[in-house]
Amino acid sequence: MNRFNLFPKVELHIHFDGSINPSVVSNLIDKDKDLVLKEMIVDNSCKSLNEYLEKFNLPIQVLQTKDNLKLFASYLVKDLIKDNVIYAEIRFAPFKHTLNGLDVIEVIDSVIDGFKNDKIKINLILCMMRGDTKENNLKVIDLAYKYKNKGVGGIDLAGAEAIYKTSDYKELFEYAKLKNVLYTIHAGEASGRESIISAITFDTKRIGHGVRIMEEEDLIDIAKNKNITFEVCPTSNIDTKIFSNYEFHNIKKMYEKGLKVTINTDNRTVSNITLSKEYQKLNNIFSITEEDLKIMNLNAIEASFLNNDDKLYLKKQYMEKYNEYLNNKEGLS
Repeated sequence: MNRFNLFPKVELHIHFDGSINPSVVSNLIDKDKDLVLKEMIVDNSCKSLNEYLEKFNLPIQVLQTKDNLKLFASYLVKDLIKDNVIYAEIRFAPFKHTLNGLDVIEVIDSVIDGFKNDKIKINLILCMMRGDTKENNLKVIDLAYKYKNKGVGGIDLAGAEAIYKTSDYKELFEYAKLKNVLYTIHAGEASGRESIISAITFDTKRIGHGVRIMEEEDLIDIAKNKNITFEVCPTSNIDTKIFSNYEFHNIKKMYEKGLKVTINTDNRTVSNITLSKEYQKLNNIFSITEEDLKIMNLNAIEASFLNNDDKLYLKKQYMEKYNEYLNNKEGLS
């Protein structure tokens, strides 16, 4: 048994459409499960982030009705609970689910409804997309404002980072600041220095991935001084060939440099990963300890899009579960 199955976890970076249940997809569209798995999960032949993103095509096709959005959200919640996640921020791009006539409000309401569960607290992050229209991306900010404290924590900028420069989206983040909408930004994954500098310049307090910051010594100190938290997704970074294999990942170096690191799956289905498996890899390969993982989870709570009272409550809940884990891990392997 993987002892980390019982380890309490907080996850800040998980994509809804990259984490839906393949078996349910297979049954729903009456397609052979092996074919569905091939369409939804990457293998070693994946050459880049752009190729990785092709695995979202089938999920997007499926997630076009209120019933399906609610159904797959409920299954993802069950997966998170099974992984002993006590709080999660799940992101998705609402306009990608309006292709068959749903209104964007119907989309968000359906997903929020599907995520309701007494055993875990979920907040949504609404994704603006690189390459989408400015009008749609501005609407995403307005939607996050509309749903603030009603199931949505903030916004993100996602998509093909190497094709669409982060610096091109300055106006959107200025608008988000005016609306007091919290945000994180995908940066430092497929693109390096320019993307990270832009994210920092936009006053983000969180960066999705950000692993290429280790190529830029001067930016490390800036990120530390600005108290930026990094949503690191190790297995996903291997899948997209940011690193050739797990042993070369920057996660340990980032942590040892004093950067605020959190551990995330990115896409549970596409990368065929859980946080329990991710923790086990980090422990086996980098000797990252349970104490280190506790610190990373507390980093995640502090950087979350919760209000201060909810953060304090979640920290207390987390430490209770962590101490319970320590008291009961005898004999686990």
